[in-house]
Amino acid sequence: MNIAREIIWPIIAVIAAFVVGGVVILILGDNPLAAYSLLLSNSFGSFRDIGWTLHYATPLIFTGLAVAVAFRCGLLNIGAEGQLYVAAFAAAWVGITFGGRIVDVFGTKEDWSLASLPGFLLVPLCMFAAIAAGAIWGAIPGVLKAKFGSHEVINTIMLNFIGIALVGYLTQYHYKVPGDPIQQTAPIGEAAQIPKLNEFLGFLPYDVPLNVSFLLALLMCVLVYSFLWKTKWGYELRAVGENPSAAEYGGISTRKQIIIAMTISGGLAGMVGIGEVLGKEHEFESGFSAEWGFLGIAVALLGRNHPLGVLIAALFFGVLLRGQIFVDAFTPRVSKDLGWVLQAIIILFVACFQIYTRDKGRSTAV
Repeated sequence: MNIAREIIWPIIAVIAAFVVGGVVILILGDNPLAAYSLLLSNSFGSFRDIGWTLHYATPLIFTGLAVAVAFRCGLLNIGAEGQLYVAAFAAAWVGITFGGRIVDVFGTKEDWSLASLPGFLLVPLCMFAAIAAGAIWGAIPGVLKAKFGSHEVINTIMLNFIGIALVGYLTQYHYKVPGDPIQQTAPIGEAAQIPKLNEFLGFLPYDVPLNVSFLLALLMCVLVYSFLWKTKWGYELRAVGENPSAAEYGGISTRKQIIIAMTISGGLAGMVGIGEVLGKEHEFESGFSAEWGFLGIAVALLGRNHPLGVLIAALFFGVLLRGQIFVDAFTPRVSKDLGWVLQAIIILFVACFQIYTRDKGRSTAV
């Protein structure tokens, strides 16, 4: 019964959001069926559409898992946005520094690298840099929470500003190609680049940026599930989230689990940089994130903080991000904000369900 309820309520939230969204479209004087047809057909209508939808979903899988792991320990990680920015810059820095890349700058050549590593070494090193940078940025509020009781919501919000500003400064004044009007770093070395899936799947068009980071995201869903429900460490982390006092009484260090949860959460958020820097842009660009860190909160809520739920929710949000572009272009009165409206309504319904189940649990206990 609990499993069925966990599945049914998010589905109800999505259906209710579409119904309410349809009413909003009617009020605006447009056709809800036409708008939703555009939304869905341009997300699944062709291999190109599917590839783009999966591409939009990939960073949300990582940030959704990041938020879910923190949630399972009773923590709210609002800092995934800052963590993924710091991680993306770290991946770019390693790709530039050890990529052996000589950049042609307006007729002059500049060598930004210290060494030229082969791809089988450089790609894992860039990935490790992204994960480690995100993990460190996540561990900071974890340590502050565990050692000093400082609230992780405030700390992670502040670290968002610090992280984004820090990498922006480093990009602008130390790693941007002179004369480039865009605030972005020099390109990473070719050896640091990871392949797009269209190199293996011939039916995917060349212009689809979906890359192997999507496969890595699927792998992380499996690994996070295995960690949380199949290991002693995952059990301890979840125990702290369920009842910190009981966990402490049972010999589990709540402080240790807080630090571990926030570190893992930051590392997962940092993996966004792998796909964006190594697989798509091949450089770090300020403002590259479409607020994936914050959308990850909605993904985790809709996915009920379970890796499988996060995967499904991320795919659904990928549909909204892909389809809303065409709704904006081909409907007379509905803009791409329809996607944001649907997301907001879904969050409201899921939050209501959380309150309902919590209050019901308390009344049953009494």
